Amino acid sequence: MLQLNVKNETSRLRAVVLGTAVSNGPTPTIEEAYDPKSLEHIKAGTYPVEADMIREMEAFNQVFEKYEVKVFRPEIIEDYNQIFTRDIGFVIDNKFIKANILPDRDRELTAINYVLDQINPSDIISAPEEIHFEGGDVMLWNDYIFIGSYKRPDYRNYITARTNELGVEFIRELFPNKIVKSFDLVKSKVEPRDNALHLDCCFQPVGVDKAIIYKGGFYDEKEYQYLVDIFGEANLFQITREEMYHMNSNIFSIAPDVVVSERNFTRLNNWLRNHNITVEEIPYAEIAKQEGLLRCSTLPLIRD
Repeated sequence: MLQLNVKNETSRLRAVVLGTAVSNGPTPTIEEAYDPKSLEHIKAGTYPVEADMIREMEAFNQVFEKYEVKVFRPEIIEDYNQIFTRDIGFVIDNKFIKANILPDRDRELTAINYVLDQINPSDIISAPEEIHFEGGDVMLWNDYIFIGSYKRPDYRNYITARTNELGVEFIRELFPNKIVKSFDLVKSKVEPRDNALHLDCCFQPVGVDKAIIYKGGFYDEKEYQYLVDIFGEANLFQITREEMYHMNSNIFSIAPDVVVSERNFTRLNNWLRNHNITVEEIPYAEIAKQEGLLRCSTLPLIRD
């Protein structure tokens, strides 16, 4: 049996589900686009091709091998996008919480049933269908659970709004001993530079006491300030609108002092190294065209 344990974003990783780009399917039509960045690349004819994405994910896998992390991959569903495993579920403490994702993505969960079969059934939690959350919106920081959400009445009109207030409340009730704080994120159906699809598109803790943040991703400055007050201004790496568009906050920590990052994130990677964090640089710019990056492609199961 897998002994699940995840309490934050950076403790030493032992087991993870890494997505797959094999049999990714044809380029979606404009009508099928889930997010404005994919839409932009579909229209421009620059949507990523399968071979490039497989190569990028294999580079990620090799870093996990280097650090002796146990890696699970989804079973292949033909002609189907299975890259972003973070969307389909997440672990908090010793509980695996199934995400209520966009209805036409349900099959992604069945592709990791062989992993779920290794988890104590009483530790697997499902929510009623009106309760929405995805793993990209759920960020763990020891006693805190930070959750990205969309609080406005037009929630249903936004395919880019993935976590609702009921989802926040559900997690609050599940973990009464944690401080659960939700953040209202800026959403756009048409401009990827103004769309924080998930909380990890504009914020992520790194190291022991630091974080990457994009102020423009938060509707309410007081909520942004809440994070500044926790981490301290000097411990925050502030990214620009363009860096947010390229997903600079969506890197992935293998340990407090080891981060996997996109090789083009020069300013960020230098900052991390200046704070004594080893940066494993890999190519991931093609996958980024689907408005997801390194954190989105992973579902951590066990950390120290």
